[in-house]
Amino acid sequence: MAEARTSTSTTTDGSPISNLAPDHLFSILLLLPFDSIVCFSMTCKKLRTLACSDALWESICRRDWGPTLVDALKSSYYREGEFPWMKIYNHVLHLDSVACHNLSETGGGEMVLPSPRASHSLNFVSDCLVLFGGGCEGGRHLDDTWVAYIGQDFRRRLRWQRVNSGSPSGRFGHTCVVIGDFLVLFGGINDHGNRQNDTWVGQVAGHETLGITLLWRLLDVDSIVPPARGAHAACCIDDRKMVVYGGIGLYGVRLGDTWVLELSENFCLGRWHEVVTQPSPPARSGHSLTCIGGSLAVLFGGRGLGYEVLNDVWLLDLSEGNGTWVELFYELSDIPDGVCLPRVGHSANLVLGGRLLIHGGEDSCRNRKNDFWVLDIKAIPSIRFQPIEGKSWKRLNSKGYKPNGRSFHRTCADHSGRYLYVYGGMMDGLIQPAESSGLRFDGELFLAELMLRL
Repeated sequence: MAEARTSTSTTTDGSPISNLAPDHLFSILLLLPFDSIVCFSMTCKKLRTLACSDALWESICRRDWGPTLVDALKSSYYREGEFPWMKIYNHVLHLDSVACHNLSETGGGEMVLPSPRASHSLNFVSDCLVLFGGGCEGGRHLDDTWVAYIGQDFRRRLRWQRVNSGSPSGRFGHTCVVIGDFLVLFGGINDHGNRQNDTWVGQVAGHETLGITLLWRLLDVDSIVPPARGAHAACCIDDRKMVVYGGIGLYGVRLGDTWVLELSENFCLGRWHEVVTQPSPPARSGHSLTCIGGSLAVLFGGRGLGYEVLNDVWLLDLSEGNGTWVELFYELSDIPDGVCLPRVGHSANLVLGGRLLIHGGEDSCRNRKNDFWVLDIKAIPSIRFQPIEGKSWKRLNSKGYKPNGRSFHRTCADHSGRYLYVYGGMMDGLIQPAESSGLRFDGELFLAELMLRL
């Protein structure tokens, strides 16, 4: 009889999980992947409301994308009412397209614009785009700094303002990363071929009378510094450090060393140290290095010692000890159109959904590309000793404005990771008698927007 009563009670009250308090169910659902939560919501009507709630899916977005990206995405969404988090997550998960918008058209008005260039730096900081230096026609360097305010209107026609900022000397092939509200610039090459190894800090400020200003100052570092170089790659890690890898050093030698810059709290002092570990990526230039969160960064592509164009992927983990490099293997034959992946002079940015968005670059025959690829890097920490699955790579469709193929351009993403700004680069041009190379430098700015269909 006792067994019969227990059976009847269980049938009446439903499954044990349906008897859990909503906050306990909420905590359980936050541990599950997307597909499992969707299946859970289909089990019964009682659980569907919780499993499809905006509160749950906003928490899942914060879990998978980080609070900074989610808060920035909310601030850029103008519609009133509830934010459709489940719909957004689903669209990001199955992202297949970007929409490009030309932001260089002036509408017939007289505007002062930066001159065409390549191998410059472009950063999004303090709601502004900041452009510095680069190379132009004749192999000459540039030493100008330009700022354009964006705010929350990401498709606006930008008004560039050249600022007198105590700029670093003219150079191209340098790197510049955003750390907090500061820019940190390192290295580069001038038009005499001299490599640099100086480090500069810049900060944007807004004034009622002066408008937008930017002040550069040379960073005080100890006597230990990286060898001079250009065409290297760098990124910010741990919100306070910059890591630099590779590049072209003295006498045109390609480098394969890793350096980390640790900054003081007030950004007045810096200390460099080299990360020496084996294995490590082969020496290269024109590659990309992108932080994917915390102390992890991903290196992709570039040009090797034998002038070959590369397509290898490496993970740098600086969370413990002196750090480790791990190569992430994959087969090009497993990826549709994978033969197009090897490249140098491309860009790579972390975008919404925990993906690496790769654009442009050139192949071994110097054919310049205008394609967009994404590498799903969310699973990288757990698969570092296993091959990357072919489905982790995806070539995106490009809609709207059709940009020309380019290499050694520069890109930066807004805080939400949904909008990518692309400026300049080298392009194929009409071959003139005095220009046997047929190259030209571009001065175009366009926006690549992840298509979420909100």
